[in-house]
Amino acid sequence: MSRTGKRPITIPAGTTVAVENHEIVVKGKNGTLKRPMHPNVEVAIDGATITVSPKGSHRLARALYGTYAAHLRNMISGVTTPFTKKLQIEGIGYKAELNGKNIKFALGFSHPVIVPVPEGVTATIEKNIITIAGADKEAVGQFAASVRDLKKPEPYKGKGIRYEGEVIRMKQGKKAAGGA
Repeated sequence: MSRTGKRPITIPAGTTVAVENHEIVVKGKNGTLKRPMHPNVEVAIDGATITVSPKGSHRLARALYGTYAAHLRNMISGVTTPFTKKLQIEGIGYKAELNGKNIKFALGFSHPVIVPVPEGVTATIEKNIITIAGADKEAVGQFAASVRDLKKPEPYKGKGIRYEGEVIRMKQGKKAAGGA
């Protein structure tokens, strides 16, 4: 049995949760999120609490109901307060600028790299710090990971795109050859 699945989920004021056509719909001040329901998971809404339970006692149902409870908690917290990820660009000549719904990167390649910002996600850039925010935790995390993958931090000088607060283990460079 899942420990997170057993706990009831409370719905904060100003947020509505409904199950329509095998789909969970969560509406709040930051938008609307939808997630398809799996047939082995049952969601019961009683006033201001939600309980998630497995349909049946087979292994798949027991495995999924804790996952769906976590998804519901993330959806509810996302529509009340948006999720944010901060990325830091480090390196001489490395920069990013926002052009409408695209981010244009200069990352030491022979060409600029242009990345479109997905729907439901906002990006702001201040002094080589990219702030990615949105109601959907999955979309924010996936977009931040795809931006970081453009130029991962290298271990000798630390140049690249990293999460804010991420520690990169630095390697020692070549030693100067002592000659006689």
